[in-house]
Amino acid sequence: MSIGAIKKTDPSLTARGGAPRAATGQPAALDPAPESAPPRPEEYLGPARVAAAEGGKVTVELPGGDRPIPVEMALALPYEPVAGDTLLVIGRGDRHYAIGVLHGAGRTVLSLPGDVELHARDGSLSLSGDKGVAIRGPEIEVEAGKVRMVADSLVQKLHSVYQRVSGLLSVRAQEAHTVVDRTSLTKAKNATILTEETVTVNGKQILLG
Repeated sequence: MSIGAIKKTDPSLTARGGAPRAATGQPAALDPAPESAPPRPEEYLGPARVAAAEGGKVTVELPGGDRPIPVEMALALPYEPVAGDTLLVIGRGDRHYAIGVLHGAGRTVLSLPGDVELHARDGSLSLSGDKGVAIRGPEIEVEAGKVRMVADSLVQKLHSVYQRVSGLLSVRAQEAHTVVDRTSLTKAKNATILTEETVTVNGKQILLG
């Protein structure tokens, strides 16, 4: 071989930059694989059963879960869940939030500071409850052009009652029963007692005139 001849080199002994590598007898090392992405936190969106709700802390059981997990209430209204409720829960990793109520037996308490006015403009306001409606307050005022009550029974327990009717007071009943423990006084300009059958007046002393 002539001195000016070009010497061929094994491609496996050539570096990236073209410089020959030292022959070691071992295969060339492969480029390291790119680092794998970290595992993505487990995400969940669905129903969850309330296991316990005490002192503002709520724990729920997810479908297929092995233990109850804590959740933070993130509802638009302040709902107080109870054990057995079914909430709509969203979570990622170890953080879970309740964003809805699917089936609930708890209560919603809406407490606002200061005066609150509820007004149905150009419409009517209706309040209803499947188990009842309760109104409480040290003083209740009702102002209306007409009041209409329809009920199967009415029970009133009062310390004293004062009624003033400027027009006619009319009561119609199938039977009437009035018991006065002390004194009963009826005063009228004219009075008439009219019955179709018997009138009975019974007392130890009856004064007329």
